[in-house]
Amino acid sequence: MTRLLVCSEPDLPSVNMRKHLLSMHDWEDIGSDGPNNYISSGDTVMVSIPDMHIRHEDLDRTVREFGIVPDEVVFMSKHSAKSGTPALTVHPIGNYHENEFGGKARALVPAAPASMTDALRRILSYNDMEGTQTCFEVTHHGPYLEVPTFFIEIGSDESNWGNEHAAEILARVLSDLEPDHDAPRVVGVGGGHYAPRFTEVAGKCRVSFGHMVPNYQIQGNDDEDIIRMITDACRATETDQVYLHKKSMKKAEERHLTELMTSAGLEVLSSSSELEPLNVNL
Repeated sequence: MTRLLVCSEPDLPSVNMRKHLLSMHDWEDIGSDGPNNYISSGDTVMVSIPDMHIRHEDLDRTVREFGIVPDEVVFMSKHSAKSGTPALTVHPIGNYHENEFGGKARALVPAAPASMTDALRRILSYNDMEGTQTCFEVTHHGPYLEVPTFFIEIGSDESNWGNEHAAEILARVLSDLEPDHDAPRVVGVGGGHYAPRFTEVAGKCRVSFGHMVPNYQIQGNDDEDIIRMITDACRATETDQVYLHKKSMKKAEERHLTELMTSAGLEVLSSSSELEPLNVNL
């Protein structure tokens, strides 16, 4: 499997993760297509791009023209939040509605559930920085690609972006990835932006989360749009199973949403007891 790591030159955490990856492995310079520079180590290719990743559309096409055919893509990035809380996060990408921050409107990028969930578990295990938030984020922002992709990020403001130890942790996470491609794939539905329930379930159950649809995307939309978002998320995760965070919504909302998803042919899970316990020591 060929994994493409993307370093955005204007993004400090991205550059720092690249620096630590360079020190961890032997890399071969395999050339440039003009603006983008490529190096490789085994089955991993790293491309450095001169612009911000969330606006760099169709990178998978660009690298294929260069001769690289990636099975999945990982963007190394900063995470921004008004809270300024130190954070290490992973998330799938795409837009349920508008494309204010790159990508295409109402279009999701294929998820990489096994790799992204393994990355989260390793972040939870490797992080030794007290007070650092470690979690999934739900699906949001661009760019647009047509191969499985996720972002791995250091947050949440300028006081955290230059944290070398955080970059080293995430570089180690990327180096050590061993995704369980046989684990059940699910789409997370409900909860907030930082997906605490899905993070918790991924940490103790043998399951791989792909796209996640939070309550703020659901609320205020009609049934047609809600089921469109959820079925799009399932299609882009290659699953018909949904994990519903039922405690994040009122009982009536939970029942209605369950009925909607069931009528669309989806299997709805809402308890970790419905999943196999995780038996992995990282």
